[in-house]
Amino acid sequence: MSGSPAHPRTSPEELVRAKRARPSEPLDDLAAPDIFENDEEMEEFLAFAYAERHAHLG
Repeated sequence: MSGSPAHPRTSPEELVRAKRARPSEPLDDLAAPDIFENDEEMEEFLAFAYAERHAHLG
């Protein structure tokens, strides 16, 4: 399958070159910070979120 003249087919590699994209360095910069102080706090939040989601299902 080829692209139409209005929408030519461009490979991912060509798009990367055209945009001059570069990888993020280091990847740890993309990691989310710790939101919860400990596992217990996270479990409480998850239990609350689960209960709220199911309470509003009907």
